[in-house]
Amino acid sequence: MAGGNLSPRQKMINLMYLIFIAMLALNMSKEVLSAFGLMNQKLTESNEAATVRNESFVAGLDQKATDQPEKYEPLKDKAHQLDKLASDFNTYLEDLKGKMTSTVDDPTDYEIMDKGDYLDQNFFKGDKLKPAGEEFLSKVNSFREGVVTLLQDQKGMEDIVKDVKEKFSTEEETNRDGIKIDWLDYNYKGFPLVASLTKMTQLQADIKTTESEVLSNMLQGTLSSEVSMTNYTTLMETTKSAYFNGEKFDGQIVLGRKDASTKPKRVELQLDGRDLKEDQYTIEDGKVKLNIGTGRPGEHKITGNLIFGEDGEEIEVAVNSSFATVSKPNAATISADKMNVVYRGVKNPMTISFAGVPDNKVSASAQGLSRKSGSKYIMDATRIKGREVTINVSGTLPDGQKVSDRAKFRIKDLPKPTGTLRGEDGALKMQRTSLQISTIGAKFDDFDFELPLRVTSFKFKVPGQPTISVKGNKLDSRAKGALRKAKRGSGVQIFDIVARATGVSVKLKKVSPVFVEITN
Repeated sequence: MAGGNLSPRQKMINLMYLIFIAMLALNMSKEVLSAFGLMNQKLTESNEAATVRNESFVAGLDQKATDQPEKYEPLKDKAHQLDKLASDFNTYLEDLKGKMTSTVDDPTDYEIMDKGDYLDQNFFKGDKLKPAGEEFLSKVNSFREGVVTLLQDQKGMEDIVKDVKEKFSTEEETNRDGIKIDWLDYNYKGFPLVASLTKMTQLQADIKTTESEVLSNMLQGTLSSEVSMTNYTTLMETTKSAYFNGEKFDGQIVLGRKDASTKPKRVELQLDGRDLKEDQYTIEDGKVKLNIGTGRPGEHKITGNLIFGEDGEEIEVAVNSSFATVSKPNAATISADKMNVVYRGVKNPMTISFAGVPDNKVSASAQGLSRKSGSKYIMDATRIKGREVTINVSGTLPDGQKVSDRAKFRIKDLPKPTGTLRGEDGALKMQRTSLQISTIGAKFDDFDFELPLRVTSFKFKVPGQPTISVKGNKLDSRAKGALRKAKRGSGVQIFDIVARATGVSVKLKKVSPVFVEITN
């Protein structure tokens, strides 16, 4: 192009071509510098958003650790260790970038950042590194090894550990000529300022991406563990706590998650409307175990709330369950045919109930029947004219269904009383003086009711003497006078004994007599 045989005009044309090519090269360089600057800006904006996202994640994790410490405290500790590694390295890079841009008048004018003087002068000294270069290399290595150490025993983190080793590797690089070069030389020596600035911003992006991936993977592992089918058990849901023969069973088998680390902050439960105390329940393996007695027969309601912490707020989970208590069988039911009997003239105690139905849901009716309390009743058959009485019983089941039954009882009069002398009955032998002071009485033999009788009058007969009517229950003067005339071996009769029972309005049957042989 500059040969001596060229005309002056051609030489001028060739010179203009050279100037034109130089101008194109200059414009190309500025465009590349601007492209690096634009990339740096985009990365910086992305890093700011990632910083906010990671800070929010760590703050949310802190709250979860407060709400459920057993589940999230270990995860929180690892997250804070990772956050410190990332924050320290990012702060160092941000400070270094500030020093780099301080060497130019306008940090936003990327077209003037075509020199690499700052890093070349501060990082390198010939083939060796200056302290600043060694510090930069140490920061990269410390972050890489810190993350690897933190995650090396963490299940499911293998891919992230591999990626961190690759992204933050400081191993020697091979250039286009196949020559191995130190990592720092290969990436930062002789490069324009804006290129090195963008590389460091990309390094910050890799730090924040690594932190996000690790935190997300940790939480995902926790959630996966929670929803694993090994953490579920089967539960039976029913509309009521007890069923009767012949009913249709409507139970449903559902899945329930068991998690020892999920514990309520507070328990507010009531049993049949009464608050449960702290010693009446324990929290074991994520379950609230009740330590209460089953109570009296019938249905019992457990209501209230389990209060859990979530995002700093208290979340109430309602409890509405029931269980039924039935009487423990401790005796066989044995009944004698035709022995359903009530006695006229006394208060016959009765127990009336329906199995599985609370006493307050049972009612019984019959002539002369009255309720005492609970399942205890009294039957007074005194005014019933017939010889039978029918008792009708109805009950209301927990589901509102009505049940009923009935039973017939025979009505019997009180048995015939037996006369007694000094508590003895029948034919007796007694001295004259003993008979004079003895009390005439009456009793019911083999009768189930405690029904004391009081003698009000009787007749006294000594052989050869007229019969004497006596008021009261002891011999009077006339009877004693007749007794003194009785001979030894004489048989004295006490008969037509009249007795009364307290609280009995019916007339008693005739009392059997007493015979006494005088022994002196």
